[in-house]
Amino acid sequence: MKRLDIHQKHGLLSIDERVGWPRRERSLTCADRIEPNAFLAFHMHVVSLSGSPSLRSRSAWLLDWAQAHLAPHALVAQTLSLRDFPPAALLGADVRHAALRSAIDAVARADVVLVGTPIYKAAYSGLLKTFLDLLPQDALRGKTVLPLATGGSPAHLLAIDYALKPVLHALGARHLLDGVFVTDAQMPAHEALGYLPDASVVERLGRALAPLHERADAGAAPHLAAREPAAAAEAARC
Repeated sequence: MKRLDIHQKHGLLSIDERVGWPRRERSLTCADRIEPNAFLAFHMHVVSLSGSPSLRSRSAWLLDWAQAHLAPHALVAQTLSLRDFPPAALLGADVRHAALRSAIDAVARADVVLVGTPIYKAAYSGLLKTFLDLLPQDALRGKTVLPLATGGSPAHLLAIDYALKPVLHALGARHLLDGVFVTDAQMPAHEALGYLPDASVVERLGRALAPLHERADAGAAPHLAAREPAAAAEAARC
């Protein structure tokens, strides 16, 4: 991944009023990415953990939505779809496997970790649990973490607070943004958009991401210079 690719799937941002979804207008050019002083805004390293075992997934859609809306502030935006990892390596906790080693290293480098999961029987997915068990102790310390979850009914509403947040806290997460839980009825399937969340879901997602937008708008040049010298050099060449 190039360091300045900000979520290639979405390209430049324009808002689809139905879901607040950034849509592709045209490919990013060097001029788009590096205007005078624009590099100061691209300072987050965002990693999304998709814990859904399904190819078509509401929780993965929420992750994509959140990551796309952080793209203007992202130096790196990466999605780890846990369902794509080799099952034998994942279940065998083979952290020497190249795919798992790369994923663990990506989490270690991240400033922001988005965690998405379906809720089954009041618990997050076993797939997510299996991967989280591979992370080192305090792997999430110093990172901002946003939990996102979906479920069949409001009965699973408290699963983020009573099931997911404790394990994230055990991994060192101290900067937990307000989690967002969405029921299937609040986000029905849509032929063109994948899913169509209702207005309250879009509003809650926006509120959850607001602290990150505020932090990015405040600027973080010293932090960026310390952590991303190679990216800064690439920006200068561009």
